[in-house]
Amino acid sequence: MTAPTFTVDTFRHLCRSSPWRWQSLRFELHRKFPAANGSGENPDTADTAAALKCWVRRPGALRVETLEGTLLASTTKINESRDSLFISGNRKPWLLPPSLVNPVRDGNGFVVRRPEALYGEPAYGSGRFSAALDPVELAGDRPVPLEAPFANVAEISDIAPVSHQGREAVEAVLTPNASYRPTFADAPLLFPGRTAVRIDLETGICVASQSLDGETAGAGHWMVLMGIDEYMLDDLFEEVSMGLTDVRSHIPWDLGPTQ
Repeated sequence: MTAPTFTVDTFRHLCRSSPWRWQSLRFELHRKFPAANGSGENPDTADTAAALKCWVRRPGALRVETLEGTLLASTTKINESRDSLFISGNRKPWLLPPSLVNPVRDGNGFVVRRPEALYGEPAYGSGRFSAALDPVELAGDRPVPLEAPFANVAEISDIAPVSHQGREAVEAVLTPNASYRPTFADAPLLFPGRTAVRIDLETGICVASQSLDGETAGAGHWMVLMGIDEYMLDDLFEEVSMGLTDVRSHIPWDLGPTQ
C-alpha cells in the first residue's frame, strides 16, 4: 500500500474509517509504551507483564489471554437469541452494523462523514483497546464548520508517515480541545496536554498512544497487529466448544489394519 500525503483533514478521515477496513483482528496489547529507541520498532521494552493476546471478530466477539496462554475473558453469548432487543422503544436495536451502510469517503477511501449505525467494539478492562480499535474519538463523526475555531475535538500537528512493527502507519501529535469526548471516560486515548498517536494505515486502528506532557508523560499503549481478517470459528470465543472442525487443518483418517 502506498501511503497518501497526509493533511490534518486526511488524518481525521483515517481515524473515522476503522469500521469499514477490517472484520477480524488478532493482536498483542502492551499497556505501557516502549522506551524510546529511535526506531519505534521494538516492543520488547514494553511492560510485558501487563501484555495481552487478543482476538476480535466483529460484531462483538472477543477473546483475551495472557502471553502465556491463560484465558482472561471471552464472549460466551454470541449465539444467543436477541429477540428481547426488538420489543423496546429504543431505536438502537434497529440500527444496521457499519459494514452494511455507506459512509462519505475522500479520494483515498477514508471516511469523511460517518452515517448513523450500530457502532461499538467489545471491551475488556478499562476499554482502552476498544477505543483504540475504532479511534473516532480523535476526530469526531464529521467535519466541523470552518467558522468555528477550536471546534474540532483535537488540534493536530507534526503529521508524518512511520513504520510500526513493519506496517505502514501515520503518526501525529494531538492536543485535546474542550469538545473532546473519549469513548470511555476512564480510558481516553488523549491525555492532558500533547499525546503522540499512531494510526495503522490499512486498518485505521490506533496502534500506539503516548502522553508527552505532565504527570502522565510516558503513559499510553502499544499494539502489535498479528493477523487481519483471519477466519475465526465460534469455538474461539465460546466458553464451551461446539466441537466444530477447523477445515483449514489436515484431518487424519485412521483406517486401522488392512485385512
